Amino acid sequence: MDLTNEEIIEKLDSGEIKIHQIEKYAENANIATDIRRKYIEEKTGTTLEHMGKYSIDMTLTAQKNIENQIGTIQVPVGVVGPVIIKTEEDETIESYVPMATTEGALLASVNRGCSVIRRSNGCSISILNNQMTRAPVIKTKNVHEASKLKQWIEEHFDQIKEVAESTTSHGKLIKIDPIVIVGHFVYPRFVYQTGDSMGMNMVTIATQEAMNFMEKENDIHVIALSSNFCVDKKPSALNMIEGRGKSIVAEVTVPKEVVEKTLKTTPEAVVEVNYAKNLVGSAIAGSYGFNAHFANMVAAVFLACGQDPAHVVEGSIGVTTAENVDGDLYFSVTIPDLPVATVGGGTRLETATESLNIMDARGSGKVNRFACLVASIVLAGELSLVGALAAGHLARAHKELGR
Repeated sequence: MDLTNEEIIEKLDSGEIKIHQIEKYAENANIATDIRRKYIEEKTGTTLEHMGKYSIDMTLTAQKNIENQIGTIQVPVGVVGPVIIKTEEDETIESYVPMATTEGALLASVNRGCSVIRRSNGCSISILNNQMTRAPVIKTKNVHEASKLKQWIEEHFDQIKEVAESTTSHGKLIKIDPIVIVGHFVYPRFVYQTGDSMGMNMVTIATQEAMNFMEKENDIHVIALSSNFCVDKKPSALNMIEGRGKSIVAEVTVPKEVVEKTLKTTPEAVVEVNYAKNLVGSAIAGSYGFNAHFANMVAAVFLACGQDPAHVVEGSIGVTTAENVDGDLYFSVTIPDLPVATVGGGTRLETATESLNIMDARGSGKVNRFACLVASIVLAGELSLVGALAAGHLARAHKELGR
């Protein structure tokens, strides 16, 4: 039943319509968004002029991406690059990369890192693993039953796999490992391949179906579909070791003269800063991020490209290494946990589509390309920041460029 905007607001005021129900009465989701924003303006005495200026279509957005929408926020977006990548398949990728941020000096710094990579004949990148996980917690009667359940899971993997994969045409259950027992609780970690989708929803649905099957076959109680052993959207040693999303290594060997002319320092100084800051400094802090600022680059690319920003916490873990190799600088970043997608989720938003198109990284078959580009930008940003610290230029750069 369509009502006029005024009638909807009157019914909101009277309590006949709840704020989350506006779509049921408005002509479409775009109009519902405008009504809800106007209502919030009136109730809070604020003006939301800029939130109301947007070009995306709220129709699908309201169905798939958000509830109770009132508009959009705007984050400045820029580009860095081009960056040059050599993949394991002997493909050379050369692309500009969009980044959205409000941190002055970040893009300037990453852009300098891209220049270093270009002058070093590009960086090399390997995707070591590609997996998405979901780990339920199951309660058994006692530890003996817990041990039996672990054995049952191992012996019936093929049946569990068939049941889980019946819910998806893209997800593949590759293993259930590790299976950890604590008291009479069992924590099986389901590990899937999910194609071009980040796959969190996919593996959740598949694992639920597997749990339904396991409950029918065993005298158990599934307490929760997610036990925090997945580990989703939290830093963890498990993800650091086992990996989640894409597990990637990016490396570059920077000639001594490029270090000196572009980074204004020496290979020896970069190695010393990386050791003292990223390795020893992180160790005494008990950090899972043995790096300078992975999160900066991951967050900026994620915001521009419609990725789930909560996964930045996972993308922030990893290790930066630096070595002096025959006078040149060997520099690498290892990113064990980078959940990315080129289909589904926020990638369908119009601005995200445009950002992915800049990199030719939108749609099926493009997720590895996109993951490589994200890793290359992390490498560029790490190179530039560690170089700036080695040269003593960090404070000056931020003073000149906006912080």
